Parts: sequence; C-alpha cells; structure tokens
Amino acid sequence: MYSELNPTQRILMGPGPSDVAPTVLRSMATPLLGHLDPQFLGVMNDVMDMLRQVFQTENQLTIPMSGTGSAGMETVFVNLIEPGDKVVVGVKGLFGQRMVDVAKRCGAEVITVEAPWGRAIEPSQVKAALQQHPGVKLVALVHAETSTGVLQPLAEISQIVHEHEALLVVDAVTSLAGIEVGIDKIGIDACYSGTQKCLSAPPGLAPVTFNQKAAAVIANRKQLVQSWYLDLSMIQNYWGNERLYHHTAPITMNYALRETLRLILAEGLENVYARHWTLGGALQKGLEGMGLKLLVDKDIRLPELTAVTIPDYVDDATVRKQLLAQYGIEIGGGLGAFKGKVWRVGLMGYSCNQRNVVLFLSALESVLKTNGYQAPVGAGVAAAMENLQK
Repeated sequence: MYSELNPTQRILMGPGPSDVAPTVLRSMATPLLGHLDPQFLGVMNDVMDMLRQVFQTENQLTIPMSGTGSAGMETVFVNLIEPGDKVVVGVKGLFGQRMVDVAKRCGAEVITVEAPWGRAIEPSQVKAALQQHPGVKLVALVHAETSTGVLQPLAEISQIVHEHEALLVVDAVTSLAGIEVGIDKIGIDACYSGTQKCLSAPPGLAPVTFNQKAAAVIANRKQLVQSWYLDLSMIQNYWGNERLYHHTAPITMNYALRETLRLILAEGLENVYARHWTLGGALQKGLEGMGLKLLVDKDIRLPELTAVTIPDYVDDATVRKQLLAQYGIEIGGGLGAFKGKVWRVGLMGYSCNQRNVVLFLSALESVLKTNGYQAPVGAGVAAAMENLQK
C-alpha cells in the first residue's frame, strides 16, 4: 500500500517554483465547480481583470493558458507566426534558445541576435538585424533570462522594432510581478509568463496578453494555427463573452491564480517591485560580502534571480545537496554553458522576504566552510543588513 503523501517542508530559493502564501494553498482546497458554472465564470472574470492590472495593460485578450510558462511561449508563437514569416530572436541564454526552437517549429525563417551568456542584447544589434532583413514580422526577447539572471532593457528596442513595423514579443516568465514589465508603457505587443515564479502560485498556468495589433494578426491568419489546443481563435471564445466550451479549464489552478493576484494587488505593485529590488540587492551585497563573485554586471542584474560564480575548488552539487539536507533550502544549478559553474538563487514572490535572505546567507556560509571555502564569519549577513538599513 502507498502511504499518505507528506512532502518535507522546503524553502524554495531556486529559479522556480517559489513558495506560495498559505491563503493560496487554502484556495486550492475550495470545492470544485464546473468549467461553465456561473460562479466559475465569475472567477474567470476576476482573473482576467487582475491579470490586466499586473501586466499593466488594457489589452482585452489577456488570459491564463492551461499549461506552464513554456505553454505560454508556444501559445504566442503558434498564433502569431505562419510558415515563411521572418522572425528575429534575441539569444543570451537558454530561454532565448528555446524561442528559436519553437519559432523554427512554426516554420519561421529565424534570424538570431546573440549576446554572451551573462550580457544583454544591445538595441544596435536589433536595429542592424531589422535593416539587413526587411519584412520581419516580430522580434522576440526574454525580459528576465532565468538561466543567467540578466535583465534585458526593452524601451529603446521597442521603439526600434515598431519603427520597422514589426511586433515586439516578450518572455516575462521570471519578471512578471517581480519587476515592472509595463506592457502598455513600453509598447509590448504580446507577452507571456508563468505562475510559478514571482506570481507565487503553483506551476500550471501561463498568463498571456496581446494588444489589438497582435490580435489582428491572429484574426487575419492565412492558415490554421498548427496547435489545436493553443489556438486562441477558439480559446478566446471561452474566456470572452461567448463562453463557448473549448477544453476543461484547470479550476483549482485558477482559484490559486485569483488568490495570488489578489494578494499582489493588495500589497500594491510598486510595493511589490520595491520589495524585490530591496531584498534582492541585500542578498547580492551579502554574497559579495562573503567574497563570492556575481555573474552579471549590476546595471543589468535581476533582483529576483542571482547567478553566483562557484569557487573553483567547490563542488556545485555537493553544496546544493547539503543546503537541502541540512537547511531545507533549494537553490538551482547552472544551465547550458554555466552547468557546474554558477548557482542560481531565487528570491521570488512569497519567497522574497528578509528571513530568507538572512537564513540563506547564514546557511551558505556554514556549508561553504565544510567544503573548504572560508568566508569571514558573519560577513554575508552583516553586508546584507547594512544594505537594508541604507
């Protein structure tokens, strides 16, 4: 016989998922409703309204797709791209590479603009690509590159993209509800995210938003969307006024998303952003106070995800296993070119609090000491607290 499921309590400080608030967990124990029940339709309306506020947009087509953040990426690409379309993709980490893969599967002619992992794409690179390849349909960029901790500036690139009459598509999986995305303010035409990062709900939904220009591209397609499940021409009829059945929405996940959006708006978006910037900065100062090097330059460094260079003689997996076993703290290892070379420390959503900053720095100091790295005693916490007091 199988025993009752009883997972060990963890402190989730990796690249996702993040911890969730107790009220979000309680919302998932709410009795189920049918996916066309009038009460659930009310939940859907609440979710759409609050998503618009968190995305900072007036876009009518703003909904959570059934699936994780990768489903959001595929939703945007399969609905906007038709075979033969020219697409520019910025690649500066693993998730830019995934964009390239998905765009190619849609039949696009993909033009890559690349930067070394740990750096950002420069506006001049995008401009050059658009000048060299007339008729580009869209430019896709990762706002917060989860594999490196790089924050991609978007405002200047948005202007360049629109001067060339292309669409700007943005991956905000790690940035939404952690730092400002500003869909309407920056002029992002289509954007996708995921629930498991700074939104602080379990993985399972992928919020997407499309402005009128992007929605018109979908409405005027010459060919059917290659994915039946992700075809917005049908799904928007379920989330829109008609409420026509398409698939059975994940009821419980929408309860969770509704509750976490409510908490974010109750705190206030500006306060949420300030919390991530303040505590993320304190964590980074603490790591530097321990003598550790951070991968990304300060001017393009995310507050909610920090890539830490692993000292040469310290084993990546050993430290992560000890943090988990001794302190219940989960952090992430490096991906791709940085596998075994960096740790990725998340401070996202509900996990972004002062207790976690102090606990992690203390735990890391202890574990590193047993692995031959001697940091000044208490230096990490002291540097973090000094930064917070400023």
